[in-house]
Amino acid sequence: MSATTIQSVHAREIFDSRGRPTVEVEISCSGARAGRAMVPSGASTGQFEALELRDGDFNRLDGFGVRKAVSHVNGEVTQALIGLDANDQSAVDRRMRELDGTPNLSRLGANAVLGVSLACAYATAEAKGISAVEQFRDVWQRTTSPTAASPASKVSTSKRHPQVGQQPLLPLPMVNMISGGLHAGRNLDFQDYLIIPVGATSYPQAFDWIVTVYRRLGQQLTKAGFEGVLVGDEGGYGPKLTSNEQALEFIIRAIEASGLTPGQDVGIALDVASTHFYRDGSYQLAATGAARLSADDVIELLASWVDRYPIISIEDGLAEEDWSGWQRLTQRLGDRVQLIGDDLFVTNVARLRRGIESGVGNSVLIKLNQIGTLSDTLAAMRLAFDHGYAPVVSARSGETEDTTIADLVVATGAGQLKVGSVARSERLSKYNQLLRLAENPAYGYIGGAVFG
Repeated sequence: MSATTIQSVHAREIFDSRGRPTVEVEISCSGARAGRAMVPSGASTGQFEALELRDGDFNRLDGFGVRKAVSHVNGEVTQALIGLDANDQSAVDRRMRELDGTPNLSRLGANAVLGVSLACAYATAEAKGISAVEQFRDVWQRTTSPTAASPASKVSTSKRHPQVGQQPLLPLPMVNMISGGLHAGRNLDFQDYLIIPVGATSYPQAFDWIVTVYRRLGQQLTKAGFEGVLVGDEGGYGPKLTSNEQALEFIIRAIEASGLTPGQDVGIALDVASTHFYRDGSYQLAATGAARLSADDVIELLASWVDRYPIISIEDGLAEEDWSGWQRLTQRLGDRVQLIGDDLFVTNVARLRRGIESGVGNSVLIKLNQIGTLSDTLAAMRLAFDHGYAPVVSARSGETEDTTIADLVVATGAGQLKVGSVARSERLSKYNQLLRLAENPAYGYIGGAVFG
């Protein structure tokens, strides 16, 4: 029996940062200490994501329980995996997909499958006596590119630094400052207004700047009369502003009040999450008097903001099925800013391949629970790298203290991480893990150079 042979699998129901149930899995290999993983959950979910399984029993926890998913792990999944080699991540993940038998993991539940997939990697690290980063790095180096996009694929306009994806790197953080959309009760149409400390020369300095800007932003909002501002699901401020653009104005003030230069030291990113205000063929912005905009209107709005503010990244600028609009958006702004597909690509190789072949976007958001296994996540990242698309590893709005994405982003050298803000411990667990990893001289940092 190998030192990495799976000996035991156990799942339980725990709770995430929104107080909703989620799945935790522990796996042991040949007597070694168990590896543990906790599964996040999203509020702003695309229709093409893998399906998390909820109990649906409204007499308990409003139907959000995950006891069915837990029972699947403790029953048939355990029976299928005992005796397998946990170090063969692709074989473990493939076995679970075969066992589930659905394209979106809806029978066993993507939350059940992902918990096992990640716990398998952590258990292997324990059995081998190495760190999680080292194990994720090993799996990443064994990940081959999925079937390439067609030879006619259009080349991404992303300018990727040669170190990205090639060696372990501490990431450039993309951090939520002001929340809207589904993360803050729809106080604004756009979901996240974020900052990127492109001028920082180390991860610790980048995080210092982020915390300072966040504090100055709180002071600016209070000074303007937004006292007692609550925070959204991801820790960003959730003020009742008068327009979507006003959030940008406050962030500029906060950057300047921190003694930093907008654009040179700190850039701005947007998560538009436009699928959530797309209705009947038009984009309906409630914060601007329920205006109905065409895709071209939204493109012009975003282009005007890029002209006037130091915006360097835009996520989900158009809806998840507006492929023709995305093509025009990419043609208009793809050589100026990072255009991230989240709901558009959902960490799915097939959808990302379609985007590559259609000349849509130049970046992909990477969320483990959108696709359901570590192997499928890494396959999407490999396809992105091979075609010049920048992967941005991301948390979800419903998070736990699990630090997987911090370990994973360093191991793959992806170069960018989107976690949320700096006000809640489920976010700080990832940021603090990166501060620990920053003490290792083997992990480099290229900061804003990730944009080329």
